[in-house]
Amino acid sequence: MDPKSSFLRMYPVGMALGILLAFSFAFCVVFGLLFPTAKMYQAWLPLLPGVTWITWPTALLGLVEAFAYGWYIAVIFVPIFNLFARKASEEKVSARSPAE
Repeated sequence: MDPKSSFLRMYPVGMALGILLAFSFAFCVVFGLLFPTAKMYQAWLPLLPGVTWITWPTALLGLVEAFAYGWYIAVIFVPIFNLFARKASEEKVSARSPAE
């Protein structure tokens, strides 16, 4: 197995997390509109500055901010993951090397 195959790339992870969080926000908004007593959207309000319940501009702002949070997580997570993956692959290679 190629040691580089265990590394993550920033763009796919950032897009996946951004879309996941934007979709989750949109789902909570739609759910809140269909079932007003559930109030799922209230979990998002402290996390998304400027978003209130709910107007078109703030819904769009919430989608953009949720997407940006996904990228923020990716920017922090991917280098840390790759650092540990690199260290683990180096340890694996050094463990297989014959002692001299």
